[in-house]
Amino acid sequence: MSKIVNATENSLKKMLQDATNAAIAAGELPQAEIAEFIVEKPSNKANGDFSSNIAMACAKSFKKAPRAIAQSIADHIDLSGTVFERMEIAGPGFLNFFLSGEYYSSILRDIFACGDDYGRSDYGNGKKIIVEFVSANPTGPMHIGNARGGAIGDCLAGVLDRAGYNVWREFYVNDAGNQIEKFATSLEVRYLQHFKDDIEMPEDAYHGADITEHAENFIKEYGDKYVESPSEERRKALVEFALPKNIQGLERDLKRYRITYDNWFKESSLHKDGSVDKVISALKEKGVTYEQDGALWFKASEFGNDKDIVLIRANGLPTYIVPDIAYHYNKLVTRGFDKAVDVLGADHHGYVPRMKAALTALGLDAGRLDVVIMQMVRLVRDGETIKLSKRSGKAITLNTLIDEIPLDAARFFFNLREPNSHFDFDLELAAKKSNENPVYYVQYAHARICSIIKKAQEMGVELRTPTDEELLMLNSSEERELISHLSMLTNEIVAAAKAYDPAKITHYVTQLATLFHKFYNAQRVMCDDEGLMQARLYLCTAVKNTISNILNMLKITAPQVM
Repeated sequence: MSKIVNATENSLKKMLQDATNAAIAAGELPQAEIAEFIVEKPSNKANGDFSSNIAMACAKSFKKAPRAIAQSIADHIDLSGTVFERMEIAGPGFLNFFLSGEYYSSILRDIFACGDDYGRSDYGNGKKIIVEFVSANPTGPMHIGNARGGAIGDCLAGVLDRAGYNVWREFYVNDAGNQIEKFATSLEVRYLQHFKDDIEMPEDAYHGADITEHAENFIKEYGDKYVESPSEERRKALVEFALPKNIQGLERDLKRYRITYDNWFKESSLHKDGSVDKVISALKEKGVTYEQDGALWFKASEFGNDKDIVLIRANGLPTYIVPDIAYHYNKLVTRGFDKAVDVLGADHHGYVPRMKAALTALGLDAGRLDVVIMQMVRLVRDGETIKLSKRSGKAITLNTLIDEIPLDAARFFFNLREPNSHFDFDLELAAKKSNENPVYYVQYAHARICSIIKKAQEMGVELRTPTDEELLMLNSSEERELISHLSMLTNEIVAAAKAYDPAKITHYVTQLATLFHKFYNAQRVMCDDEGLMQARLYLCTAVKNTISNILNMLKITAPQVM
């Protein structure tokens, strides 16, 4: 929570404990230990700004009715000198507390004092955390799943940064293994087909137009130089020509999506520096491998996995899991990250226990690896599922998606639901310039406030910091509800960081826009009372700055005019 909210909650807990002890000392409550109780912000504002269940929690130990306990505690609470103006006993014995105007004023002053850092906290204590996301196959274009993974991963990294972690964004380039062999085969066939008629593309190869384009460009540069070369030499030359172009394309397209990585880590580097061999040797030394049918197996079933897994095939080649183990070992040991977070597709459910089993076997705390499993996304238009781009008629990729809808909408929409939920992405709604579109709705709130401030200045109003007395005039239910929501930003960021769920932030800022529009429709900002007008302009500016801070964190624009 913000420091003020946190301090208020802690002081209220202490007040309740002190009052209970005082009631015990006065003989009004029996000698007994105070049970664990909570202080929380009720969802219904009619139940106060803070509420506690202390009376119900202590009913068993005190052997009294909760309402009687609540009354004894209330009799020993003095609210003078606190940020609470009154309290009441409600229902079966809840103690509800209502905040004073000074509290709301202090929240607004805190927002201005923190500036661009409002919402930041030291929850993460500067721990090093590496977020790996997208990591798309470099043999082809990025699909819609990569688009969702990119928005979730990048916004999650932004949330973790605001929550006080030292964040590193990374793309893992699968430039070795089966998919590169298949890439080489596909390129080789398309290359040779240019010169020979009797060569067919294998069914399981890559048949995309991008493969043909790479082969034709290779021919422009090298002609028939490799037609009669050994296959291994030809394949190597083709991959070395085409793969860097694909990786450059991934980097270019992701930058267009406002994603920039701290590092592009190549799988091939783990083979070159011996990391893959070291992992095999380490697992052998730990005594957690065995040989069967000519293959080397890992006893994963002894470490929580449902079955053992093959590390080295009978042909002597490692399975895909081996470089992945080496990669996670590199993150957590070689480079010393405190925590590794992977954003992976729904088809990786079985991958997680295998990787954690391997890390445990190597002597690491598997809890240092967290995996965000992301469900599939379905593109819909007019209520129907679509797979083809309206403009190009081709399958929708990351690039064609952001050709069709605003980039801001793409990043916001993919974070409207928690990652582990299926999501229908409404392309028509994402392109709409109306309040039905959640990102437009939030941006409009920001632009509306900019317009209010501009008009005030055009009317000759000189914006200033209101006095304490003027801020106390912000006492309507709409104003207090809006300020109360502003006060919870830090708490929401920490909650989103804990849950690895940036959707908590899109929900928060959408609700902030709703509460602002509600306030604006109920209260006149440019009113006749100059002091009240200054206080309301101050509140409007606090909302504007908070929306801007959140959208910047999500790498979404905060327009001044719409």
